[in-house]
Amino acid sequence: MTYWYITVTLSLLGNIFLLWYVVRLLKKFFFISAHIADLFLINKAFQVFVKGMYSMENYHGEPMIQELVYRINEVTEEMENFRDIFEYTLDEELDEELEEELNGNEEDTQEAN
Repeated sequence: MTYWYITVTLSLLGNIFLLWYVVRLLKKFFFISAHIADLFLINKAFQVFVKGMYSMENYHGEPMIQELVYRINEVTEEMENFRDIFEYTLDEELDEELEEELNGNEEDTQEAN
């Protein structure tokens, strides 16, 4: 009978510890998710800015800016992989607005060529 009380007590303590641990993990998950979403949106805004700058007459065809655009696209692709994992806190409206702006800049660049 005493083994049963010891087993129940240890099981209860173990469950309380696991619950505490899961709560801590979820808090960290949402913290990371929020900051990755912010980082993704900042990167997307920077990409829009650089592509808009590249399409300007003074800078169009500049090899360093073209390389910068290429590198930003690589970083954005990697960040999209993380965004797919942590998309729970992403501001969808802002993301769509930046994507429309980015697509508009690409169309302007293609028309200029």
